[in-house]
Amino acid sequence: MDQMATAPGTLADPGAGASSVPPAGAASTAVTALRWLRRVSGVVPFGAYIALGMVIPMIAVIVGAFQNPDNGGFTLANIRAATHGTYLHGYWESILLAIWASILPGIIGLLIAYAIFTAKRASVLRQLVITTSGVFANFGGVPLAFLFIASLGGGGLLTGWIQDVLPHSWDGSQLYTLIGVVLVYMYFQIPLMVLIILPGLEALRQSWREAAENLGAGSWQYWRYVGGPVLLPSFTGALLLLFGSSLSAYATAEAMTSGTIPLTPIQIGSFLNGNVLPGEVNFGKALSLGLVLIIAVAMLFYVLMQRRSARWLR
Repeated sequence: MDQMATAPGTLADPGAGASSVPPAGAASTAVTALRWLRRVSGVVPFGAYIALGMVIPMIAVIVGAFQNPDNGGFTLANIRAATHGTYLHGYWESILLAIWASILPGIIGLLIAYAIFTAKRASVLRQLVITTSGVFANFGGVPLAFLFIASLGGGGLLTGWIQDVLPHSWDGSQLYTLIGVVLVYMYFQIPLMVLIILPGLEALRQSWREAAENLGAGSWQYWRYVGGPVLLPSFTGALLLLFGSSLSAYATAEAMTSGTIPLTPIQIGSFLNGNVLPGEVNFGKALSLGLVLIIAVAMLFYVLMQRRSARWLR
């Protein structure tokens, strides 16, 4: 009877075994946390790459640009030196190079992309051009500089042919000037433009052209009021991307000119190689900060243009 009396009490005891069952709210929170970790797990490697490759170096550049190399205190001497004299001239030369190396390849690349876009039965041609452009857009540095020096340099093969046809027009020395660097940059900037602008051209629907023609609009009216406004954000964004690419390029110009042209990336490379005087240790970081600010402004406008053009790519 005692065992039978205690059995119901045991079963009815509200505290017995209650701690072994987790509350429903805690289980829901754990499931939510696991789902969140699963969603962000793929972003963790990319975040680590961004932190190690961009954030930490950026912090080091910003701190060093305002740091006195003697006592480690705050100073504006590095910024003042980086914005005067030959360093200021280097900024202007770099910006001028980037403008020419973005506008000319941008126009040529747009024409090539439009020719591919309007060509009939261009599926094979399209794939061939996209693949080739992807290869050429990533070809640069010392190999590209050697290619042009061997072709259009002082003793280049093409230089001899040009001299035979048009004497005194090209002797190879022009290759080592700002014009020559722009010519070399066009080798990889034009394919890059083709890759960037093709999605914008695909946003031009054939029905818009047909509707404009049905309303009596000619080719000029179509591009003035329909095609041009739709393509302008993509084209402007592509030019800004080319501007940032040519502004930050270093190896090709360094291999061709050996620093004879005062470009800011080459000046920064000189500081990184140890060619500094006492008190100028952080000048390279100040120059890098100025270059980063210029590229950041260009990329900000690029993002704005891409957001505007994304409405037509849906």
